Amino acid sequence: MAAPVLLTIPTMDEEGAPPPAPASPSRTPPQQEPKPAVLRWRPPVRVTSEFDSERRLFSHRLSCRVLDGLAKLRLRISHGAGGGGILWGPTDVGLLARNFSVVVDPATRGAVLRGAADLAGSLRLRASHNTKMLMCLFSQEQQGEVAITANLRDSPCKIELSSLVPPNGPPRATFFFPNGEVSIKEKILDERDRILSVNGLVKSRVLHGVCTAVYNDNVMSIKYRYKDDEVSFIPSISLPSNSLSFAFKRQLTPLDKLSYWYNFDTNYWGAIYKHKAHKHLKWKAGYESDNRLGWASLWVGDAGGSTKEAPLKAKIHLTLKVPQDNIQNSVVVFHVKKRWDF
Repeated sequence: MAAPVLLTIPTMDEEGAPPPAPASPSRTPPQQEPKPAVLRWRPPVRVTSEFDSERRLFSHRLSCRVLDGLAKLRLRISHGAGGGGILWGPTDVGLLARNFSVVVDPATRGAVLRGAADLAGSLRLRASHNTKMLMCLFSQEQQGEVAITANLRDSPCKIELSSLVPPNGPPRATFFFPNGEVSIKEKILDERDRILSVNGLVKSRVLHGVCTAVYNDNVMSIKYRYKDDEVSFIPSISLPSNSLSFAFKRQLTPLDKLSYWYNFDTNYWGAIYKHKAHKHLKWKAGYESDNRLGWASLWVGDAGGSTKEAPLKAKIHLTLKVPQDNIQNSVVVFHVKKRWDF
């Protein structure tokens, strides 16, 4: 008979728990090569390029956040695509922040400075300055504006006084209220006569729409806009010329929309049919009687949205223009906008 086998009982610690199991050998992760010092502090750079075939013009915009994200540094360059036209367009460098910005134009040796600050309580100061160095006369042309805005206690109304620098008359006063604004300024008719000019804008809900009246330089434009889920109707009249026009829009389906406008004074009219396949793809077709032009266009990418949200961060707009009087002179123009993030 074989001798009994003695089993070793694991020892317990003071609290009654068995001792921990021996740790398995850990695998050390491979060490990554350190990035160069220049790349460690470099902020993300955004590059946006556009091309307009009708103007044969390239436009590039480079921007990045600086000062720990408090400001943005921007560079804009434009140049022609060859074959005549613009070779190099205006170039500017800008530093843009929330309450301060400066944009420098190296070609004209000029700069535009803008700033804003809260003074006390309900007062806010806003100022802008535009300077240009004249290379021949070695002098400066200075043009700026200073404005101060005051909120009227707890009401949504506010008043603003603004003046040019150097001033050419009394400041302009503007009164803002929830349904519009009214401004009073001095207007120069000739070298001697000066009058006070009153301009304003008023909006109000009438029936099931919104009525807007705009008065500017003795001309009043009144527009009424009615809109529901399927129909929009927008008549407008201009006084004292009594020029009457209207626009009509009909949502045929959730993806199809028809628009039509007519001017009774000139008998000009236009029509547009739009089909939206989805957010980033739609096409339009229309006719303009004043230019005697028919056209059709294709949009890839949301026209009113950001390029960042478009597929491949690119937006394309193709347009076929067909003149009614000479169909053989039809032309295809396109506009491309692309964004890169580095």
